[in-house]
Amino acid sequence: MTLLYSDVEEELRAAVRGLLADRCPPAAVLGRVEPEPGRRGLIDSVNSVYDLGLWKTLAAEIGVAGLLVPEELGGAGAGLGEAAVVLEELGRAVAPVPFLTSAVMATRALLPTGDPLLGELAEGRATAALAVSFAASPYAPGRGASLRLDAGGRLSGSVDQVAGADVADVLLVPLDGVLYAVEAVEGASVEAVPSLDLTRPVASVRFDGAAARRVGECDVAEVLRLGAGLLASEQLGVAEWCLETTLAYVKERHQFARPIGSFQAIKHRLADLWLDVVRARAAARGAVADPSPLSVAVAQAWNAEVAVRAAEEALQLHGGIGMTWEHPVHLYLKRAKATQIALGTPGDHRAALASLAGVPGPE
Repeated sequence: MTLLYSDVEEELRAAVRGLLADRCPPAAVLGRVEPEPGRRGLIDSVNSVYDLGLWKTLAAEIGVAGLLVPEELGGAGAGLGEAAVVLEELGRAVAPVPFLTSAVMATRALLPTGDPLLGELAEGRATAALAVSFAASPYAPGRGASLRLDAGGRLSGSVDQVAGADVADVLLVPLDGVLYAVEAVEGASVEAVPSLDLTRPVASVRFDGAAARRVGECDVAEVLRLGAGLLASEQLGVAEWCLETTLAYVKERHQFARPIGSFQAIKHRLADLWLDVVRARAAARGAVADPSPLSVAVAQAWNAEVAVRAAEEALQLHGGIGMTWEHPVHLYLKRAKATQIALGTPGDHRAALASLAGVPGPE
């Protein structure tokens, strides 16, 4: 097992980073989440947030949508390492695209079935979302869902806080160990709900006697575990951007006729943060090389909090401009805070880690 990046992964990183630098700079993301004149509060129209043009380019020209799909099913036949590198870069750009929800989680749920939908997802001709609450975890996969299937194969009920549902062509619904496919437009009511992270909206999904096609068996807890492990790579990307951007700023910002980065207190804070980010990289790569329950719990228990810490330090060390809506740092803080409670909180993963390691809990 190696934690180093392969040449293929680095080439993929360069391609994705180059495209995002051109098509998805911070100013462009800010423009997508900026409320319209005269409106207040969080955006309630998700259609203006996701950049589906960018997603089509990522899928068609770079092939990121089919990384986890075998070649015989129309994909690239790549591994978790390549998907993790893409997530690192998407995290660095807080890119509003459905890679995690469609190309990772929905695709992983479909893989054991070999369903033809995999080919459509791999080519970017369709987008899917796993109808599971983003607040669910490998330890509580049914959280936020209330579903039932009648004798005629009709699906009814609801799932709260589903990420990626608003732009999905197909909703994949796990119920009692079986995966069902529902056409999003015809079979479900998808309503955007307020989300802290404006770059990854969530929605309430409701079914009322929807026609549900049985796809195959599904271990939803395992799918959520894989998603949580790869989410650690996205959190790493968020933390790296915050650290690098802050380092550049403290070298340029002067106070008392010297760069603020020359002050010992600032040096110590950034040195500590650098060590945290290095550890986060090791944890994320560990979850990729060995996606076991133990490695995933370690990665999420650490990386979720490091991403928040890095974003908070970036906001504080940018001073007054860090507090403004015009500076992109608030997007990274919101992404970090939102992913901190997604697919299991750090406390959930620490409790699982303690159990897996045989550490006795409180009496």
